[in-house]
Amino acid sequence: MHYLTYVSLAIYFIAMLSIGLFAYKRSTSDISGYILGGRKVSPQVTALSAGASDMSGWMLMGLPGAMFLVGFETIYIALGLLLGALVNYLIVAPKLRVYTEVAGDALTIPEFFAKRFHDPSSNIRIIAAIIIVIFFTLYTSAGLVAGGKLFESAFDVQYEFGLFITLGVVVAYTLLGGFLAVSLTDFVQGCIMFVALILVPVVAYQEFTTADNMMNFAYESIPHFGEAMQNVSLLALISSLSWGLGYFGQPHIIVRFMAIRSVADIKVAKRIGMSWMTVTIIGALATGLIGIAYANKFQLKLTDPETIFIVFSEILFHPMISGFLLAAILAAIMSTISSQLLVSSSSLTEDIYRVVSKKEATETEMVKMGRFGVAGVAIVASLLAMDRSNSILSLVSNAWAGFGAAFGPLILFSLHKQSLTYKAAIAGIVSGAATVLFWIYAPVLADGEALSSVMYEMIPGFIVSSLVIWITSIFSKDPCHKTVKTFNKAGRVLAEER
Repeated sequence: MHYLTYVSLAIYFIAMLSIGLFAYKRSTSDISGYILGGRKVSPQVTALSAGASDMSGWMLMGLPGAMFLVGFETIYIALGLLLGALVNYLIVAPKLRVYTEVAGDALTIPEFFAKRFHDPSSNIRIIAAIIIVIFFTLYTSAGLVAGGKLFESAFDVQYEFGLFITLGVVVAYTLLGGFLAVSLTDFVQGCIMFVALILVPVVAYQEFTTADNMMNFAYESIPHFGEAMQNVSLLALISSLSWGLGYFGQPHIIVRFMAIRSVADIKVAKRIGMSWMTVTIIGALATGLIGIAYANKFQLKLTDPETIFIVFSEILFHPMISGFLLAAILAAIMSTISSQLLVSSSSLTEDIYRVVSKKEATETEMVKMGRFGVAGVAIVASLLAMDRSNSILSLVSNAWAGFGAAFGPLILFSLHKQSLTYKAAIAGIVSGAATVLFWIYAPVLADGEALSSVMYEMIPGFIVSSLVIWITSIFSKDPCHKTVKTFNKAGRVLAEER
C-alpha cells in the first residue's frame, strides 16, 4: 500500500476525532444535548446523517456484493428502500418530531412509548430498550465485520486488527461528542460516500468501449435484465421490496427526526435526503454490475464479492484517491456504528438504568453512564464480529427486520391511531420481535433450514405485529384520558407548525 493512501486515511481519522472534540465542548453538558443535540439539528445535517447512518458498510460492500453475486434482482431491494425512506419522511417524521416533544420531551423511542401510553410501571420502556440493545449489538457487529474485511483486504493486515482500529476511532468520537458528534461526522461521511459512489463506477466504466461491451461481459455471469426481472418469484419480489417496511422502526434513523430543529425543516431534509439516497444506491448497484463485467474481462478472481469496491479503489486510482475511497467505506461503516452505539447507550441509560435504579441521577452522571453504555455495547459487538465468515448483508438484514417488525407497526399506530392501548403496544413489540427471531433461527423445514430461506422475516414479523396491535386494541380497555389529551395536543401543534 502506497504511503499516500495512509496519509489520506490519517487525515480522515484526525478529522473525525476533531469533530468529536468540537461536539464535546458544544453539547454534552446535559443528557438532552448528549442524546438529541438539544433538538437543534439543521435539515442538511439531519438528511445526510439519516442517510449515512442508514446505509452503512453494506452500501459500499454489501449491496455491490449482492449485485455481483445475484444480478439485477438486487434492484428490487433498492426500490423497496427508496419507497420506504420516502414514506418515512412523509408520514412518520413530522408527527414524531412533534409528538416526542409534546409527550414529556421524550428523548428515546422507548421513553416515547412509555409517555405515549402514560405507563407508570415503565414495562413497555424496559422491554423496548432490551430489544434495542439486543438487535443493535447484532447490527453493530455487522459494521465491525465490514471494517475488519476492509483492513484485511486493503492493507493485508489481520482481520481482528482492522476490526479494533475501526472500533477504536468510532468509539472515541461517540464517547466524546454524543449526538452532535455523530450527526456532524455523519454529515461529512455522507458527503464522502456521495462523491465515492459516483467516482468509482464512472472511472471503472472507462475500462469498456461501450455500454453494450460492458453488458456482454456482465452477461457471462448473470442473467439478462429482462430475464432476471421476469423470473423473480412472487415471494422473492415481496421479500426484496419489504426492506422498505423496516424504515418505520429503525431507532437510529427515526431519532434524527426527533432532533431536527422544526417540522418545517423536514421538507428540506426530505429533498436532500432522498436525492442523496437515490444517487448513492444507483452508484452502489452500478459498482457491483460493472464489477462483474470487469472481473470477467480481466479474469479477476474475487474470494469475497463484497470487496469489489475496495478492489476498484486499489487498482484504478492514484494512491491519494485510493485513500479517500477507502475512507468512504470507513465513513459508511463508522456513521452507522456510531449511531447504533449512541441509541443503544441511550436505551441503557435513560430507559433501563434510570428506570431500574429509581433514583434522581444528575445530568453529569447520566452522560457518564451514557459513555459507559457506548463502551459496553461496543465490546460485546466486537466479540460477535470476531467470526469473519459472517455476511455483512445477512447480519444487517436480520437486525433490520427485527427493528422493523418490533417497532415499525407500533410507531405507525402510535402516531396515527388515538384509540391505541397500552396492552396492544406491548403485545405488538413482543410478537413482532419473537416472530422475526423464530423465522430466522427455528429449523422447522424438512432440510433443517429456517423459514427465512423461503421468505424475508420482515414480512411475517410486520404482519403479525400489526394484527396483534389491532386485535388487542379492540378487546382491551380504552386508553386513559391523558393519552387521548396528549395525542390531540400533538395534532394541534403539528397543524400550527405546518
